Amino acid sequence: MKTALVIGSTGLIGSHLLNILLESNEYSKVIAFTKRDLGIKNSKLVQHIIDFDQPETYSQLIVGDDFFCTIGTTIKKAGSQKEFRKVDFEYPKQFASFALQNKVTQFLIISSLGANASSSNFYLKTKGEIQEYLKTTDFESVAVLQPSLLLGDRTEFRLAEKVGGFFMKLLSFVFFGNLKKHKPIEGKTVAKALFTIAQRSNVGFKIYKSDLIQEIGK
Repeated sequence: MKTALVIGSTGLIGSHLLNILLESNEYSKVIAFTKRDLGIKNSKLVQHIIDFDQPETYSQLIVGDDFFCTIGTTIKKAGSQKEFRKVDFEYPKQFASFALQNKVTQFLIISSLGANASSSNFYLKTKGEIQEYLKTTDFESVAVLQPSLLLGDRTEFRLAEKVGGFFMKLLSFVFFGNLKKHKPIEGKTVAKALFTIAQRSNVGFKIYKSDLIQEIGK
């Protein structure tokens, strides 16, 4: 039985993933790195409440088999591009480097459809840059999931996402063929796919587009 490591366990995808991990028979221990207590009582759960900006205090705690990175924010919520980059690039890179040092074999991360290090869009550029970094690492397996617009109840309200999700649901019938990967996807479906992919005998670096995520997470 394996040990799972998670950052981003309070988010839309991360909260669903945490429940799946705790209920699964694949993991005997689930280690969550958080800024605050999750309020969950489970014999498999180990919580490390940390200051993400003090890596020296938790670098030796990142020991396990599969690392799930579901952390993410928006520029609006972060307050600036600098703070956004810290959450979506610097923190994942920081944890990935420690995971490598501590012999974690698999790293799985939530990115975004359209992520590209050469993009003129700062959000997609940042997502693309962390992907490019992970491509250079020596993990036995790296899985990058690129979901389209996420549906589901978040702890914080995102107006653009709610409005976009509403209209894209109405137009869901147009998402076929090459457009299928742009169809909105439930956060819970992404979490299920993330878990399922982690149980496969993966080797190397692989990107999963939203249509494939939808299929895997059904």
